[in-house]
Amino acid sequence: MSDARELEITLPGGRRVDARIGHHVIHTDQPLDNGGSDTAASPFEMFLASIGTCAGIFVQGFCAARKIPFENIRIRERVQLDEHGALQGVALDIELPPDFPARYREAVVQVVEQCSVKKAIAAQPKFTVRTVTP
Repeated sequence: MSDARELEITLPGGRRVDARIGHHVIHTDQPLDNGGSDTAASPFEMFLASIGTCAGIFVQGFCAARKIPFENIRIRERVQLDEHGALQGVALDIELPPDFPARYREAVVQVVEQCSVKKAIAAQPKFTVRTVTP
């Protein structure tokens, strides 16, 4: 897990919003139909991507530790939204190649259950929002 305990969010213009995490900068934008320039994924899309990519890093680590090739593994993430666009559910389908060892098929599902992002969402963290003057 990252040591980042504080992120800096900046508003560079238009509907773009950037997040600095350590020495990395993540750029976001809104789609054209929401007033953005569509130059980057939206913050909600980045949130969804964090779920699937976290699952992917757990699968990659599992396979690497067992010397199982992982380059042909794909994870399909499907989201269920309600009529207001609120997230109702996430389904992760791990597409394994035919030569993936059968004895590890269930284990790879169990390792994805350990995903840090999934666990963070399940913990239902408390959010605090306030204004401050630097």
